Amino acid sequence: MRSVEWEAGAVKMIDQRALPWKLEYVRLETVEAVAESIANMTVRGAPAIGASAAFGMALAARQSPATTVEALIDDLRQYGELLNAARPTAVNLAWAVKRLLQIAESGEFNSVDDLREVLLMAAQQVADDDVAINRRIGAWGSSLIDQGATVLHHCNTGALATVDYGTALGVIRAAHEAGTDFHVLLDETRPRLQGSRLSAWELEQLGVSYDIIPDTAAGYYMQNSEVNLILVGADRVAANGDFANKIGTYQLAIMAAAHSIPFYSVAPTSTIDLSLKTGADIPIELRDPAEVTTPYGNPIVPTHFKARNPAFDVSPHRYLSGIVTENGIARPPFSESLRRAVAGDRV
Repeated sequence: MRSVEWEAGAVKMIDQRALPWKLEYVRLETVEAVAESIANMTVRGAPAIGASAAFGMALAARQSPATTVEALIDDLRQYGELLNAARPTAVNLAWAVKRLLQIAESGEFNSVDDLREVLLMAAQQVADDDVAINRRIGAWGSSLIDQGATVLHHCNTGALATVDYGTALGVIRAAHEAGTDFHVLLDETRPRLQGSRLSAWELEQLGVSYDIIPDTAAGYYMQNSEVNLILVGADRVAANGDFANKIGTYQLAIMAAAHSIPFYSVAPTSTIDLSLKTGADIPIELRDPAEVTTPYGNPIVPTHFKARNPAFDVSPHRYLSGIVTENGIARPPFSESLRRAVAGDRV
């Protein structure tokens, strides 16, 4: 099951807003529609957003009326800005746009048709690489889960959040496929409930034992020695190991440290942004307060009640036991291990 793919001249993706009640697909035929799908969270999860942006750039190249390579590159730059503006925190989006723009700007193309074809191939490579990378991440991380353990997971980091397989949930999947017997506690992950809606749906498909818990109950289970390991994803990792992830991760990091519970972020190296020295430099997306007061169109308080809705928070690297990447598990000092991981060296 791929969360996003190219199909007959359009971008096809799972509409994650409809899950777990219905498995629905949308077909997007313009780059504007792809940008909107990222903004409204039809597709979500840093790697899935990156692949969607790559396919969006390939679609933009076909959508452009340009008849010269130079004009097509100009259009691609504008479309790239449109995609980058859809969601600011996940670095995979800008990474994918930049990757395809660099191909277009390489000076190697004399034909717009050739450039369009190569960009589609490059977008497909981004998607295929993501699946292979996630499987490598799962292989490295699965050893962290002991027989009989209880793992706490926040948000959704599975096949839905990637092109396929998953990052933190990919580690859980790999351990399950290896025959390890364990249990998962899923934070519901308010306000959009990615844990209770999406992660539970994925674990149902895989046959992994789980319970959904309120976000506010995580400390209770840690205090009662019912959590052995915490696995979360990442939307952007700074050079020192500070990382942005779904709102609520920071409090888990603090509680994990208070209870001496191993706490790992799981992310591909494309999510590591070495240009940022610390997490203080990571932009945090502020979303519509209606997601808090009227989740999925269902008002839970009067609509005039005021709310705030940051989509992410930043967890300092000092709380991390390690960061699981496709090149191994990076450990402190992260300023050294992350640089090696991004360079492709085993860590």
